[in-house]
Amino acid sequence: MNKTIRRASVFTLLLVFALLIRATWLQFYDGKALAEDNDNRRNVIQTYSQPLGNIIVAGKPVTGSARTKGGDLAYKRTYTDGPLYAAVTGYASQAYAPTQLEGIYQDLLNGTDTRLKNVLDTVTGKRAEPGDVLTTIDPAVQKAGYEALGGKKGGAVAIDPKTGKILAVVSTPSYDPSTLTDANTAGSAWKRLTHDKDKPLTNRALRQPLPPGSTFKLVVAAAALEDGLYDNVNQHTDSPDPYTAPDTTVPLTNENKSAPCENATIRMALQYSCNNVFGKMAVDLGQDKVRAMAEKFGFDDDKQDVPVRAYTSGYPSGMDKAQTALSGIGQFDVTATPLQMALVSAAIVHDGELLSPHMVSRITDGNGSVLKDYGDDTDTTRIVSSRTAAQLRSAMETVVKDGTGTNALIDGVTVGGKTGTAQHGENNSKTPYAWFTSYGKSGGKEVAVAVMVEQSDAARSEVSGNGLAAPVAKAMMRAALKS
Repeated sequence: MNKTIRRASVFTLLLVFALLIRATWLQFYDGKALAEDNDNRRNVIQTYSQPLGNIIVAGKPVTGSARTKGGDLAYKRTYTDGPLYAAVTGYASQAYAPTQLEGIYQDLLNGTDTRLKNVLDTVTGKRAEPGDVLTTIDPAVQKAGYEALGGKKGGAVAIDPKTGKILAVVSTPSYDPSTLTDANTAGSAWKRLTHDKDKPLTNRALRQPLPPGSTFKLVVAAAALEDGLYDNVNQHTDSPDPYTAPDTTVPLTNENKSAPCENATIRMALQYSCNNVFGKMAVDLGQDKVRAMAEKFGFDDDKQDVPVRAYTSGYPSGMDKAQTALSGIGQFDVTATPLQMALVSAAIVHDGELLSPHMVSRITDGNGSVLKDYGDDTDTTRIVSSRTAAQLRSAMETVVKDGTGTNALIDGVTVGGKTGTAQHGENNSKTPYAWFTSYGKSGGKEVAVAVMVEQSDAARSEVSGNGLAAPVAKAMMRAALKS
């Protein structure tokens, strides 16, 4: 063969091979990347080409799908009682990335989850029937918390301590997810919601950690009892009033100047919320022991999934003794979500054990067959001893009967709680945060509830855990124990 022709043939074959390699690359690599690109309009068209699966509360869907009247998107997401359940469902939007359960279970709800496909679907490439998400939310408890918070800015969480099931996730002010579902109208709604100074898109129950104030004293008390610093809640502490921490000249005073806080017992110190007692207790224990106990309850856990990823509640490190004293009363850089403080009460009422919190019970395929049962994955962790838990319950019940938490009393129900009023702003210049963490027991049922009120219309002098947060917890506990 002529040398020139041979070289041309080899070159041509190399070009053919190059084209085949490039075509293969485009088909199996770039093609996959393009298919998964968020800006690929075909993905949105496919997602909304048929009704989505639903998020279920107590056997009834709180989501739905409706036919659109025009455009290339056949369906849009709809919501029943959208503002009530927004902190649970989040939103599935034609224009914006989904959030909360809508985002976590996006593939299941739109039918692209591989677990939904049968053999025929795999062969034909047909999109499977979407699945459903069954939540643990109790509509009565959710509604009670939402209505009790009303016009206040805050969040609340209720948990069944015996199962770890989350019964309510409430955040106010809320928003209607339906306003974000239609691509033609979502832009204006998004602008309005993101510019709202009250930040309705923020999930205050799970994703806004704030100083927990005196509710954190339960963690310090647990550390003191577990460490043996004090034997029981009726033993007098070594607590001068006022208490001046090492390395500072500013005394740690109490809100109630006439409260019997000098050398008070843990029971009395919780009853009157004595800052001097718990500030000194934290210093006596040392920050490492307090942190260790806080972390057992769930603080500093950056993977707290329920299954929505909750923001980390934090206990600081590298503090001096004066800062450690402030941490003992839930100030300085201590932060917590309502979820975290509900977990504290849940562990205490459940004899010192904590079950993994979760707000999804099962996910199912399009035929209702269970793909995963989350009750099977519940872990139980020993947080404090049974004896310590019993001591803390006794003291928390005194807080509600005779102390700062009387607004949580419920006839015929054993209620324990702890109030908190956390300073906000430099030199406490802004409205404080009002907290209440609690539990209720009746007829073999248990519920743990934590409430945070970030802001309300109440006068500054009326802002307190008992005045603002305890009534919300009371309404939620009553609903949970009646249902």
